[in-house]
Amino acid sequence: MEEKSRAQHIYELSKELLDDIELSRTSADSLLLKTTRLARYVGSDEVKKWLQFELSGYNNSNPVSLRYMSKTGRWTNFKEKKGYWGPLAQIQSMIDAQKLKLQSMSIPNTSGQWAHVATNNTISSMNTASNVISTLSGITTRVLALIHQFVSDVYYEKTFDKLSESVFESYKNGTDLLIAKYSSDVIQQIPSVMDRLSEGDPEATSQALTTCRRIIDSFANAIFPPSDEMFEIDGNQISLKADKTLNRINAYIHQNCQSGSRRKRFRQNLGNLYDRVSTGVHSEVDVNEARALFLNTYLIIGEILNLTKN
Repeated sequence: MEEKSRAQHIYELSKELLDDIELSRTSADSLLLKTTRLARYVGSDEVKKWLQFELSGYNNSNPVSLRYMSKTGRWTNFKEKKGYWGPLAQIQSMIDAQKLKLQSMSIPNTSGQWAHVATNNTISSMNTASNVISTLSGITTRVLALIHQFVSDVYYEKTFDKLSESVFESYKNGTDLLIAKYSSDVIQQIPSVMDRLSEGDPEATSQALTTCRRIIDSFANAIFPPSDEMFEIDGNQISLKADKTLNRINAYIHQNCQSGSRRKRFRQNLGNLYDRVSTGVHSEVDVNEARALFLNTYLIIGEILNLTKN
């Protein structure tokens, strides 16, 4: 299953499961099996093990089993390890049996010396059945609540992912067009960075960072070519020579951005970013940070180009 279709399947399955739970439209076993499928897709091993206990019964030797005995309120005597070890379907059958038993009971219409005893015995049996129903219903409610929490977390995570993808895709499409228009050299280097980062080894990561630095250099050359002239920013004269990459980008920003606080943010972000991708000790940067640095490079170039568009 391709990654995109897999994510879509997870989203649709979690949405369907939420409806199943909230509308009470499926049996317990069906709900458990569908949730197990969801747990398998998202890689939730503990949830998957717990659901197997709900399908086939708990045991007293597995840590996950014991943990969820507590979470679902199944203990009747924790110290002696006594409780309701059966699967959820058995719990529900016991509830149904106790309800039928309770319905068949009534206060006896008797008189005489044993009338009081018979009435008390019946009331006691009715109370016992009601207490068992209450306890077992509590277990069922906790199981459903845990399933609902797990499914909700997956659903809202995937909903956010879809929104994030939509927002980023819209931003990316516009940014790619601007980069291609103003700096074709940059757009040509992006695929090589992505390829190297996908490899994940230190050498490829180092090469990706070097390419990120070259992307920033190429970008500076495209939007503000080198010059022997000086440029004034906030009363300071700065050089625009070929090796002054950040000066030239900041000069461009100064010409196209009216907000002083935004220009300051650009300057700080660019300085930190360029310093990090230019570091000689690339072994300090793991692949996760390298990916973040590449994304930051891409986003800041897009934001700067959008200054011109605006």
